[in-house]
Amino acid sequence: MSELKRPPLPHDFHPEVPSFTVVSDDVAPGATLADAQVFAKDNTSPHLRWEGFPAETESFAVTCFDPDAPTGSGFWHWVLFDIPADVTELPAGAGSGTFGGVPEGAVHVRNDFGERNFGGAAPPPGERHRYVFTVYAVDSEKLGPDADATPAAVGFNLRFHTLGRAHVIGEFGTD
Repeated sequence: MSELKRPPLPHDFHPEVPSFTVVSDDVAPGATLADAQVFAKDNTSPHLRWEGFPAETESFAVTCFDPDAPTGSGFWHWVLFDIPADVTELPAGAGSGTFGGVPEGAVHVRNDFGERNFGGAAPPPGERHRYVFTVYAVDSEKLGPDADATPAAVGFNLRFHTLGRAHVIGEFGTD
């Protein structure tokens, strides 16, 4: 996609909010994602840890979005919300497999693969895409939607309930 202008990030359309820090043992900013985060390989959600979020945070949401997908609307790879405010880290694999490490009460909605879990990188042949892992600090314990909501409905609610936001972006491409 180097010859095309890259689409904006999903939160570029949301109101500005304070930033905080998110780091990952598995995703380095701007680096190529490992096989573990690739759909056709290990398909494992990455480790994420965050700090410095607003003190009034009541819960968190975590998403993974590919703004470069050739859909006209991007592609949601992971949407998890209602993560309790005392949880500031998700281990690798929390959003996949047996969901070890997903906190009690957290809600997965279907990604654009149609599954309630993490779906790894899967760009079309010959394209390199960005995978935006975002952690949202939320102003309420429960965001509102349930597990049957769409990623767009969750995003709509996040627009109005986000106190702070942080992201790390990995990339992946195929030949």
